[in-house]
Amino acid sequence: MKKPSYLLPLLLLLTGGTAARAQQERTPGIIHSALHGWEYSLKAGLSFGGTAPLPLPREIRDIEGYIPSMAISLEGNATKWFDVQKRWGLTVALRLESKKMTTRATVKNYGMRIINTNGGELAGLWTGGVKTKVSNSYLTLPVTANYRISKRWKVTLGPYFSYLMEGDFSGHVYEGHLRTPDQTGSRVNFTGQSIATYDFTDNLRRLAWGMQAGGEWKAFKHLNVYADLTWGLNDIFKSDFDTISFAMYPIYLNIGFGYSF
Repeated sequence: MKKPSYLLPLLLLLTGGTAARAQQERTPGIIHSALHGWEYSLKAGLSFGGTAPLPLPREIRDIEGYIPSMAISLEGNATKWFDVQKRWGLTVALRLESKKMTTRATVKNYGMRIINTNGGELAGLWTGGVKTKVSNSYLTLPVTANYRISKRWKVTLGPYFSYLMEGDFSGHVYEGHLRTPDQTGSRVNFTGQSIATYDFTDNLRRLAWGMQAGGEWKAFKHLNVYADLTWGLNDIFKSDFDTISFAMYPIYLNIGFGYSF
């Protein structure tokens, strides 16, 4: 049966009226917050970087390849400005982010725990090729100070605290040999297509922290472009993990867009 032609305009009118009333109800709250020095924004971006030891240890002889992976971040934050000119402020945010990479390296006497074909483990010192995949997802709480340089530019600096929700640190070794249990131990060779896998995911630390520094440019009234550099200050592995003898830190640059209310 054909529906009356007036239903569609009526539905649009009702829907538009409801949305307009909802917008009117929200607007006084946003205006009230702005008058009291509060500002809110949503951000979305991509992260590029890596998880690496600093400085580069002697065990790593050559970095043969680095492949950044698609790492997305989503953030909501609130900023409190402390002066009328809005030059100094403090931002508290909640960010869902990924930190990913894949690398290939040549190493010598690199601490390793590989998985045999029968499912058992063999630990020792590896010399040869190593391919590593890192894919970690975090819920992060940054707390940053803001300084507005001009009407369009501001810079930020402060600590962040992260909780690992899902992680992966795994890979395989190839074209080399494993000495077990140390440099003077028995030798196991891997040549040609022969590889052995490893997985240190269960040894990843749940809580992480570091520093974040960044800048933001106001492109339009509500649209911002930003870049944040995060630098981890504690090892991604648990303190009792001793297979890899050096600490590894996540260092990532996040670039994206933000919408300010």
